Amino acid sequence: MTADHVPADPGTGTEDAPAPATPVEVARRLEAILLVVDEPQPLVALAAAVAAPVAAVRQAVEGLVADYDGETGGPRRGFELREVGGGWRLYVREEHDALVSEFVNAQAPSRLSQAALETLAVIAYKQPVTRGQVASIRAVNVDSVVRTLLGRGLITEAFTDPETGAIHYETTDALLVNLGINSLDELPHIAPLLDDGSDGFDSEVLR
Repeated sequence: MTADHVPADPGTGTEDAPAPATPVEVARRLEAILLVVDEPQPLVALAAAVAAPVAAVRQAVEGLVADYDGETGGPRRGFELREVGGGWRLYVREEHDALVSEFVNAQAPSRLSQAALETLAVIAYKQPVTRGQVASIRAVNVDSVVRTLLGRGLITEAFTDPETGAIHYETTDALLVNLGINSLDELPHIAPLLDDGSDGFDSEVLR
């Protein structure tokens, strides 16, 4: 049998191997992921999510930043792709913060849900606290609730951990106004409100 007639080795065939994503497809996948994340995502995590090399993701991110900033011939967008704490996330541009806050407040129901009230209480007593810490205390996912509280102006992003990229949240003066108090020191002691006086809270933060 000649070399021209040697049967192909099934183990080395490439017919079933998926074609690598084009730069445009990588950018589209990134946009889809970035629209739903609540915490800044490092390039490695984004690369794993969109099944593309880190170098390709870095190039796509740089392209999206330029596109959103109006540097590619299109209009400057009302949002931006920003690197914070070693990760990437979409943010409303600062000049539109008041507009977005007003819109969200107008759409929000007049009363907070029980889940929102419980989450707000955890943040008030534990602040500054991360979304993950709140979720651990409440034993449920709090992503949508945190977005609601942010939209209502009751909490705000205090700072971002430079090592983990985790955002820490704290309450705002709007909470004090809604509660009719002058400072957080006027909040009731937490211990009597808990069955064992410390469920989910460190002793040093009990009031």
